[in-house]
Amino acid sequence: MRIIVIAVDPDGETHFVDRDLELLTQEFAPPSPPMEVSAPIPDAQGRFFRMPPDWFGDWHPTPCLQYFVQATGELEVTVSDGEVRRLHPGDVVYLEDVTGKGHTTRVVSDVAVTGVFVQLPGA
Repeated sequence: MRIIVIAVDPDGETHFVDRDLELLTQEFAPPSPPMEVSAPIPDAQGRFFRMPPDWFGDWHPTPCLQYFVQATGELEVTVSDGEVRRLHPGDVVYLEDVTGKGHTTRVVSDVAVTGVFVQLPGA
């Protein structure tokens, strides 16, 4: 499974990186047939969220290591190296830019962006 990563380099600049998340075929919910799942995320906590249309978060680092799973709406995210990406429902982003310049986030759809943050231990 491919995910998007917002990474920070030693100079504090943020970059988009595409990374593969390993999925293994397992019996996850018997008697359903096996399916591909990732390793569990120990001690993580989830937070659902909603960002209304026209919401804008100026330059900021992520508050903690976390996954972002988008359910509705469309976002435009800019990293400090200047790259801009549009995020859509179903996108999964791993935010690891807890230091450095961070990123900007803008809701560009006419509907709210909703989803879930999965915050990792040590956050």
